[in-house]
Amino acid sequence: MYYVGNMYPYPYYVNAPMYNYVRQPVYWAIPQEIENANRIGHRQSSNMNEKIQLKDYGRTPFVVNINEATKQNSTFRTAIWTGNNLQVTVMSINVGEDIGLEVHPTTDQFLRIEEGQGIVQMGDTKANLNFEKRVYDEYAIMVPAGKWHNIINTGNTPLKLYSIYAPPEHPFGTIHKTKADALAAE
Repeated sequence: MYYVGNMYPYPYYVNAPMYNYVRQPVYWAIPQEIENANRIGHRQSSNMNEKIQLKDYGRTPFVVNINEATKQNSTFRTAIWTGNNLQVTVMSINVGEDIGLEVHPTTDQFLRIEEGQGIVQMGDTKANLNFEKRVYDEYAIMVPAGKWHNIINTGNTPLKLYSIYAPPEHPFGTIHKTKADALAAE
């Protein structure tokens, strides 16, 4: 009789237990805590069909599904949180329109496209926009303080995005229903 020893490289364990050391986080929501948080001015959206009231919740703790809030927004610009050092706005740019060529001398800006497509332009001067990129859903744009910039909607649906300014750029509670309202406010 032919005996085959260990055919597999040492060490080989038969029926060795398999362990998954990657643990997924589990978060439990207690309904009373959510009710209390909403009662004292905090916002926590747990229902995907629930409309988010788009207003400035600044200087209080605030939790929001930013993707949902951005896609829900139909105004040109609405501030949803304004603090001492940071501001978050949601924007909707109509088909063929743009944000408008602008510069923020002392404010850095972060923008994220949630829906739609466009072109972002940047440059050191108003007449020299030498940086140009196409942007789509889930693209992030960083605009350094002092850079001229513009975003143009090149798609056939409204361009939905949110913007973070540090420090804040617009007054607390800013709501510009249209681009014309935004230009008039400046």
